[in-house]
Amino acid sequence: MAKAKTVYECTACGQQYPKWNGRCTSCGAWNTIEEALPEIKVPVRTSGAGNAHRAADYSAQIRELAEIGTNEDIRYDTGMAELNRVLGGGLVKGSVVLLGGEPGIGKSTMLLQICQHLGENHSLLYVSGEESARQIKLRAQRLHVDTENLYILTVSDAEAVCDTIMQSEPDIVIIDSIQTMHLSGIASGSGSVPQVRECTNLFMQTAKAKEIPIFLVGHVTKEGAIAGPKVMEHIVDAVLIFEGDRYQSVRVLRAVKNRFGSTNEIGVFEMNDTGLSEVANPSAMLLEGRPVGVSGTCVCCMMEGSRPILAEIQALCAKSTLSSPRRTATGFDYNRVCILLAVLEKRMGLFFGALDVYLNIVGGFKLDEPAGDLAVALALYSAMMDKPIGETVFAFGEVGLGGELRAVSNAAQRIQEAERLGFTLCILPKHTLRSLQKDRYRIRLAGVSNLREAFRILEEQAN
Repeated sequence: MAKAKTVYECTACGQQYPKWNGRCTSCGAWNTIEEALPEIKVPVRTSGAGNAHRAADYSAQIRELAEIGTNEDIRYDTGMAELNRVLGGGLVKGSVVLLGGEPGIGKSTMLLQICQHLGENHSLLYVSGEESARQIKLRAQRLHVDTENLYILTVSDAEAVCDTIMQSEPDIVIIDSIQTMHLSGIASGSGSVPQVRECTNLFMQTAKAKEIPIFLVGHVTKEGAIAGPKVMEHIVDAVLIFEGDRYQSVRVLRAVKNRFGSTNEIGVFEMNDTGLSEVANPSAMLLEGRPVGVSGTCVCCMMEGSRPILAEIQALCAKSTLSSPRRTATGFDYNRVCILLAVLEKRMGLFFGALDVYLNIVGGFKLDEPAGDLAVALALYSAMMDKPIGETVFAFGEVGLGGELRAVSNAAQRIQEAERLGFTLCILPKHTLRSLQKDRYRIRLAGVSNLREAFRILEEQAN
């Protein structure tokens, strides 16, 4: 019997090499090539004379687009409005949803919690390859999950799980986790690239064949990406990422991919002793405990999909003892901070060259859109001049390299959210103000064309 040849496989994309390399030539990743056993190819069964294979004829299954009905209810209500928002309105029948996140972030907790609501009218199969049935029972008691329609299966054989699904036909299936599943026809261990790819493909075929939605829990790498081959994310219908610091209570659920809804929506949760609770008003939560009469803070309204969220931006400028002063940004693009500092120095005459600059978005949120430039510039100006900004002032707008302010979208939603929380002054680009109906708002709208006018309004408001 010939000895099996040793192959090396990239854990990021699955590309195989005859010898080890430091960098994968397929995906460009470094130090991802590891030794792996070659795949065992299962022989294809043939029938009839010789080895000729005749393709099946599926012409009878061809349907016109107009004949396919969409009137029936194709979504399940998960019982969590935040999760429904991210999924696009609910869990679609026959879909495969991949849920990833760091260990201890709350993935299994959230999926077990939605079983309580879904179990009222639907049967659920919870397949666990990591925990025993007794461990799941203890966690269910802590989360007050006592539905009678929840069934537990603790096996890691993907083929056996799919056969069980085909025979029992539950309404919803949860696989925790995909990295623990394995196929006996593949020689590599559980969690390897071939195993994860083929197990995901098998679950996808089962979900489509029986119109059963399946949740797949996925592990993440130390860089924060979902572990396994990238093709796994292409196979599934939706990819959800659970973000947040495991030592803080706020959790954010984002959609990286969604075939049945938008990828711009987010869901906000808070972790407590009894599990995850939804945060219906994240703006009030993020502004809670805001310091009064302290310089270097400014409120900005950012858009997460169709939801406006008010977040506090904090800036601190301190004398540096280093030859190269520090520039630290948490929740905001570091390069964007450097650009805004250069604009403030060149156009406004504020010198930050001898100061350490620290910028933070409170609450663990990430401010990615350009609409936060004006609030960041105002916070830096307040920290530099040591002049507090009023508690009821918020700002949004994009800052250009000439110090001018550019218009941003969704201005009406931002103003309405701030007005609901009691803000009285809004500083925004003048071009954006022209497209608004001023009579609709009780809040004062101050349109400015450059940073100098914005700073002047702050001085007038302080006096």
